[in-house]
Amino acid sequence: MTASAASTATPDLLTALANKATHLRMDSVKATTEAGSGHPSSCCSAADIVAVLFFSVMRYDPKNPKLPNSDRFVLSKGHAAPLLYAAWAEAGLFPTSELLKLRTLGSDLEGHPTPRLSFVDMATGSLGQGLPAGVGLAFNAKSIDKTDYRTYVLMGDGESVEGSVWEAAEVARHAALDNLCAIVDVNRLGQSDPTMLQHDMEAYRARWAGFGWHAIVVDGHDIGALVAAFEEAARTKGRPTVLLAKTFKGRGISFMENHPEWHGKPMKKGEETQKALDELTRQLKPGSTQPQIPMPTAVKAAAPAKGTMAPPPYKLGDSAATREAFGAALLALGEANSQVVALDADVKNSTYSDKFGKRFPGRFLENFIAEQNMLGAAAGIAACGKIPFVATFAAFFTRAYDFIRMAAISQSNIKLVGTHVGVSIGEDGPSQMGLEDLAMMSAQPGVTVLYPSDALSMYKLVEAAAAHKGMVYLRAGRPKTPVIYGLDEQFKIGGSKVVRQSVADQLTIVAAGVTLFEALKAHDQLKAAGITTRVVDLYSIVPVDRATLLDCARATGGRFLTVEDHYAHGGIGDAVLSALASDGVRVHKLAVREIPRSGKPDELVDHFGIGVRSIVKAAQEIVKTASR
Repeated sequence: MTASAASTATPDLLTALANKATHLRMDSVKATTEAGSGHPSSCCSAADIVAVLFFSVMRYDPKNPKLPNSDRFVLSKGHAAPLLYAAWAEAGLFPTSELLKLRTLGSDLEGHPTPRLSFVDMATGSLGQGLPAGVGLAFNAKSIDKTDYRTYVLMGDGESVEGSVWEAAEVARHAALDNLCAIVDVNRLGQSDPTMLQHDMEAYRARWAGFGWHAIVVDGHDIGALVAAFEEAARTKGRPTVLLAKTFKGRGISFMENHPEWHGKPMKKGEETQKALDELTRQLKPGSTQPQIPMPTAVKAAAPAKGTMAPPPYKLGDSAATREAFGAALLALGEANSQVVALDADVKNSTYSDKFGKRFPGRFLENFIAEQNMLGAAAGIAACGKIPFVATFAAFFTRAYDFIRMAAISQSNIKLVGTHVGVSIGEDGPSQMGLEDLAMMSAQPGVTVLYPSDALSMYKLVEAAAAHKGMVYLRAGRPKTPVIYGLDEQFKIGGSKVVRQSVADQLTIVAAGVTLFEALKAHDQLKAAGITTRVVDLYSIVPVDRATLLDCARATGGRFLTVEDHYAHGGIGDAVLSALASDGVRVHKLAVREIPRSGKPDELVDHFGIGVRSIVKAAQEIVKTASR
């Protein structure tokens, strides 16, 4: 539908908001000109929208952006960051003079927003990520905290092609997030070409309405129409709302407006910039009314319920898959800590997060087969101070890797759990086998990577992951494995366990997960053949236990063999090599070195060179070569 109802705004307020929009345009121009880079045309198209939101619609404290019940704003079109910064400066959070430091090394006003800024919940700029984050923010208010803040997500029309947008649209509709309002800045022009639909507003309306959203077409430069549309969105119950705002890139600057060549191009200092500022200045209307920013409703923050996790339900000699142990630990963690939230993507009966979902439905978000939205929503939930655990098959994290990358930039406190790793999953074949996940997760700065080998270590490392501030990845296997640790064992992040050793060890074998048990069997066979080996369970890949590895290197003459159910690059072998290379230690790596295929788990482990037979052979060759 097209917005038609009159707004409640007075003429004085409409004039004041129009002036705010003009000031936002002027500040965006000044900042990008001073920086010599940026997107002033994209800022200008959305200035009226942002002015109405920040100075009439959103409830927040301009001096305290982190108030828990403040309305949330996500700038999905992150390249319009100068507009966001200008809005907060105009609201009084910091002096407008700071805007002239845009994109400089010493300023947090970066080219795209990051949470270094108090008013930014998560990093944006990789397009298609704002709406999934908005889903998480809105879900937190509606289902977890049960508060009345609203979430607004400003998107570009170009990013509407991203599949993650429509994943979020589906999940938001299914979750009935009527506290979520998206705004699409339909300015017609992309980076290199006009957008697919350009200004076909009916096509936009039909698409969003078809996804079950309340869709409002509005003139994005009509202040009164925008106010009325946001009022209509706030009245809409049972489903989310999208404002489809028809705008023009570079609005207000005649030589820039609706011209494609101005994408991502600042104005030259001097005459060109002054010409734009003079034109904008003439658009200011007389009137001294200052709009009053609505304050959020007061809420008494409930103290999070935190208790002690129940002890692990495992004892030495039991047999259980680490993915099962994750489910048991997540449930126990949820009982002990009300801040823990879980997200899944239609595999909860395989990741065992279904136990948590049944016990705590208000803290569980089912995303169906929408892994990108799952990661984005988790980042939004984490921005609200919660501890989200995100579980799926490790292989399926690959399609959400850009969201993982952006969450790492945000230093988000999300915990990822990847199950069904390696060839040991068996008959499902290579499309389901996570064989690159350790490399993916280890590549992102600040991400802790853990690979428990038995159920008890998984249980305890889930608890450690929740207590750790920052992103954590837990790798979980499909097959059942023996429980080899007792209840008194402790598992610290950055540690390892030496599970076999003697004073006469000739070689260190480093493994984790299913290959640890292959290494233990190889240890026994080698011992019977007169070769003594030390076996290390490297359950912490990042950070790695360099001190223990160095001790092992000294004890075994610098001879190392690593074995992993993972591709050869970026896994356990490379973690050990990176830790020891400067000490002249040679590392021999056993890993999966070709695209695998279906088969029985045991035969695949053997066939692809990571089983006991391959370990014994490699160990014999290493020791034989060393004795020459």
